[in-house]
Amino acid sequence: LNRASVENLLTEIEILKTIRHPNIVELKDFQWDGDHIYLIMEFCAGGDLSRFIRTRRALPETVARVFLQQLACALKFLHDRNISHLDLKPQNILLSAPESPQLKLADFGFAQYMSPWDEKHVLRGSPLYMAPEMVCRQHYDARADLWSVGVILYEALFGKPPFASRSFAELEEKIRSDRAVELPSWPQLSLECRDLLAQLLERDPRKRISFECFFAHPFVDMEHIPGPESLGKATDLVVEAVRKDQEGDAKAAFSLYRKALEYFVPALHYESDARRKEAIRAKVRQYISRAEELKVLVTSSNKNLLEKGNPARELLKEMAKDKPRLCAALEVASAAIAKVRAGGAAAGGGGGGGGVAEPAGRRRELLHAEVSASPGTPGCPPGLAPEALCPRSLPTRSRP
Repeated sequence: LNRASVENLLTEIEILKTIRHPNIVELKDFQWDGDHIYLIMEFCAGGDLSRFIRTRRALPETVARVFLQQLACALKFLHDRNISHLDLKPQNILLSAPESPQLKLADFGFAQYMSPWDEKHVLRGSPLYMAPEMVCRQHYDARADLWSVGVILYEALFGKPPFASRSFAELEEKIRSDRAVELPSWPQLSLECRDLLAQLLERDPRKRISFECFFAHPFVDMEHIPGPESLGKATDLVVEAVRKDQEGDAKAAFSLYRKALEYFVPALHYESDARRKEAIRAKVRQYISRAEELKVLVTSSNKNLLEKGNPARELLKEMAKDKPRLCAALEVASAAIAKVRAGGAAAGGGGGGGGVAEPAGRRRELLHAEVSASPGTPGCPPGLAPEALCPRSLPTRSRP
């Protein structure tokens, strides 16, 4: 080993032996002899991110986002300790397993202790992922890592880095250019994703997104990163949602269900046990169904529904807009109820053959309740009484 290689290894050992993070590869031990230094690292059976992308050509935005969130967690941990990696690239990002992998940042040979205001001049890293200010031999600081994150995200989404070239001369020309990095129009990406890419791949480090803004960016969304606490947060919110639902506060219940679902998604990503994952999915489907019902009640176009005497009937009318015969039947029922309340007798429904066929679902459940409540109706017609998904059927204390 030459002097530079030894220094890089010693730097890596110094950094890795002092840090422990689920998204940073762990240094188990190290040994040396007269010619070599041996690093004994955590085993990562999933290979590296470069191969993962290459075998799939490109990654869906949802998958790329999960990896980005994990990388952001590792960088936040390092940034809080004034450590810059300075050689971020897919080859230095390992995956814990072939299935449901967890990202592990590795190879800290070029890493440096750098506070946000420190500047360096020595060329470090891999040119394809290196920030322009480093290639152009200018001053650079910790924001060079953010450019590399942008290149990695670009490659994950589009299958190749933005400055892919056949020679170093061609690569250097592209990096030195003043032209803004253009994002391909396909595949279609969310506005949040494109916004983050544009801010990461800003050539001028003074205009590039800061670490603070990167960690707070809605596409990174560190609050909802999959982790062991995701399910607990989701469950706490859904318990409160059920309570508000039972109290009749539809607006608060809908808001809480929606917030809970934002934690259930990362909880599903984090859960590795197939049976537990399916159990969570089953509960999530219930909560989504109830949230959709509440949304009808709280949307601005239906805000008057909450002020009516029978919200279930009004909800049924709203859900029956595509069924003219059902709407007409509901109007007859409403008129009959009004007449009874006024002291009159309800008119008969007219004979058979006028029934309304309705498939199973929430609308059928509401129709059953309406028929049961209507005057002159002798009970519930057979087959119209599946147990409705309502607040009473949702657990208020047990974990999903």
